[in-house]
Amino acid sequence: MQMLKDKIVREGIVLNDQVLKVDSFLNHRVDPGLMQAIGQAFAAAFAESRIDLVLTLESSGIAPALMAAMALGVPLVFARKQLSLTMRDDLYVEPVYSFTKQQQSQVAVSRKFLTEGQSVLIVDDFLAHGEAAFGMARIVEAAGARVAGIGIVIEKSFQSGRAKLTEAGYRVESLARIASLSGNRVEFVE
Repeated sequence: MQMLKDKIVREGIVLNDQVLKVDSFLNHRVDPGLMQAIGQAFAAAFAESRIDLVLTLESSGIAPALMAAMALGVPLVFARKQLSLTMRDDLYVEPVYSFTKQQQSQVAVSRKFLTEGQSVLIVDDFLAHGEAAFGMARIVEAAGARVAGIGIVIEKSFQSGRAKLTEAGYRVESLARIASLSGNRVEFVE
């Protein structure tokens, strides 16, 4: 998706050869026009799949996932990283390790929002090692639902996430695939 790649080049900040900071348009301040285009791109990529629900992980995945859900005309559910007083029982819970935060969270989805037989599109902001995507896929499968695919805004292709997910049988569609972050610059997979 050229619009996204251009934004990454203009506004993304390479912190080191493993970390790209995109807080000016994706995961702190959000560019609504770009998110709308991202949602439409995911809807087009999965147009042949029967999608009943979009699932993401709070909080950086919410904006692109919401736009994908809008474009597909389906509800959005986001997995919670912290439970509140109103969210204690009847949950699907999975451990997920965050590469960026260097910590493990217990992510949860209420059982009433994810049901058997649904076809679910998982959307996330980044794919590195695949931990978040695998955690959400385990939740979908625990509900007796089907993972229709995994939509990723930015994939770090030099890390192992895609290979692990595709080897496990999941369809992965990434809008921007980064080949390298070395030398303080972003290089994309051709």
